Amino acid sequence: MKKEAAIIVTGAAGFIGSCMVSYLNQLGYTNLILVDEFNRADKEPNLTGKQFVRKVEREELFTWLYNEKPVIDFVIHLGARTDTTEFNYAIHQHLNVEYSQHIWNYCTVNNVPLIYASSAATYGDGELGYDDAHELSHQLQPLNPYGVSKNEFDKWVLHQNDHPPFWAGLKFFNVYGPNEYHKARMASVIFHAFNQIKQNGEMKLFRSHKEGFKDGEQLRDFVYVKDVVQVIAWLMQEQPASAIYNLGTGKARSFHDLVAATFRAQHLETKIQFIDMPEDIRDKYQYFTEANMNKLRAAGYKQPFFSLEEGVTDYVQNYLVPHRYY
Repeated sequence: MKKEAAIIVTGAAGFIGSCMVSYLNQLGYTNLILVDEFNRADKEPNLTGKQFVRKVEREELFTWLYNEKPVIDFVIHLGARTDTTEFNYAIHQHLNVEYSQHIWNYCTVNNVPLIYASSAATYGDGELGYDDAHELSHQLQPLNPYGVSKNEFDKWVLHQNDHPPFWAGLKFFNVYGPNEYHKARMASVIFHAFNQIKQNGEMKLFRSHKEGFKDGEQLRDFVYVKDVVQVIAWLMQEQPASAIYNLGTGKARSFHDLVAATFRAQHLETKIQFIDMPEDIRDKYQYFTEANMNKLRAAGYKQPFFSLEEGVTDYVQNYLVPHRYY
């Protein structure tokens, strides 16, 4: 795609969105239209120094598109309500389903390729596995309203007869990395570990409340945000078969490994204290997630992913310690 291409990035002031803007800038793309709610001061540093042509408030996007009729070459839709502890489904329905449907319809009518963020939260407790085969979407039982909303949009997409010239839905697994300073409770375990270690010299992890899993051995597919934005840019440029794709590393690792890597990145001895998991989340807790990455690999994506240790070390030493942004 030409470097002067006009690209809309939604959720642009957020964690993954701002990293996406930075990576697009690195690739030479600066004709960017950033969409978000831009009223949060704690997110402003995410966009400092980034190159773009304009900002559009999230709720004004479709009015702006209708009135201005800009020529848009690509849409990267990363904006969403991502709080898994928000149980008012109406909020998720508006932002994660209806808003995404509007974007899909705009891209379809105007012949604009689209990449959108889905989530591994769609897989629920994982009893059906973590395979991104389309026919599984209708059988999945997400554990929270956020996961339900993401799966509802995926299912809606798969029912559409009319679609953008290229589209990809990406089921993000556990993404971590710079520019998540503003996310508070929803920030990655690495971010919380770094701050707990700095404050107390140790990290608290949940005990296991499930047979077959030792304390701290709950497993997740942790994927570094630098890999995520690289995959998105590759899909944008190569446009392989339109589909829903998993986006993880394909290798589950334990929370213990994650925290130990955070200590090691600071040249500190690992000190972990195990605490009981709150009862209100025990029945909704995933003990294992691991992306089946065969579809993306078969589509032609050949780049290796950061290992957990490589990603954590880069994040801690180059971003968290100096408090830098990507």
